[in-house]
This record gives sequence, C-alpha cells and structure tokens, in this order.
Amino acid sequence: MASRKRLKKDIDYLSFEVISDCYNYNYLHPENKDQVMEIVKDTIVSRNNLIARVNHPDGKDNTKIVKAYYKAVYTDLFKNVDESFTKLSDLIKTK
Repeated sequence: MASRKRLKKDIDYLSFEVISDCYNYNYLHPENKDQVMEIVKDTIVSRNNLIARVNHPDGKDNTKIVKAYYKAVYTDLFKNVDESFTKLSDLIKTK
C-alpha cells in the first residue's frame, strides 16, 4: 500500500460508485426506494468507519502491525463494497 491518502481516495471512489449505481437504479425503479436507500445508508456508514480507521491506526511503532492493519482496512473495504453491490444486484434480479 502506497499511502493513507491513496487509501482514502480508494475508499471514497468505491463508496461513491456504489452510491451512484444505487441512485441510477432508484431513478429507473422508484418503487424500491426504501431498499435502495438502505444500501446507500449502509455504504455511507461503512465509508465513514473505514476513513476513521485509516486516520487512527493501531501500533504506530511497529511497521508489521501497521501494514497488517492497513491490509485489513483494504480487505474490509472490498468486502463492504462487494456486499453492497450484491444487495443491489439482488434487487435488480427481482425486478
């Protein structure tokens, strides 16, 4: 991982991709608004938690601990984005 700044940009980019896809789906299918807004809400909460984790790492003195910490943040980012896209995909399939 290169830097915290780059990780924050990745978090923002992926989170806002999920949100923009949700709003596009919501525009085309307004009858599922509550379910789509729940996905958006969960994505925003996840994004805020990940940014807070990036800003306050554990074990600042030990580089191995820091690397493992940021790797876990990156893994959680992909897991959360994948879950959000899966929920949206399931909504699309039911339509």
